[in-house]
Amino acid sequence: MAFKEISHESELDELFAESANKPVILFKHSLTCPISHAAYEEMALLTKEDVSLVVVQDARPVSSEIEKRTGIRHESPQAFVVSDGKVAWHASHYDITKAAVTRAIEEVRT
Repeated sequence: MAFKEISHESELDELFAESANKPVILFKHSLTCPISHAAYEEMALLTKEDVSLVVVQDARPVSSEIEKRTGIRHESPQAFVVSDGKVAWHASHYDITKAAVTRAIEEVRT
């Protein structure tokens, strides 16, 4: 697993395009929030998946664009599984766990 930081809207475009071929994981993270730190630790446990990371303090326009594209109100931390350009699953705060994300990915792949 590797975190791939997304800091430009063009990278977000690529991510959504990639979701046509396979589900992708997008994680919005706040550097100052202890709940977000806990969610980050959970996401780091996804050793078989790549996770695209948006640090909200560093990439506010990208964070806002995610809200615009998905229609899902911004929260942080926030995780999404995107498939075929659409959100197949999302969660925020303590609902972001390795098990929940893994389950969501498996459901999209079946």
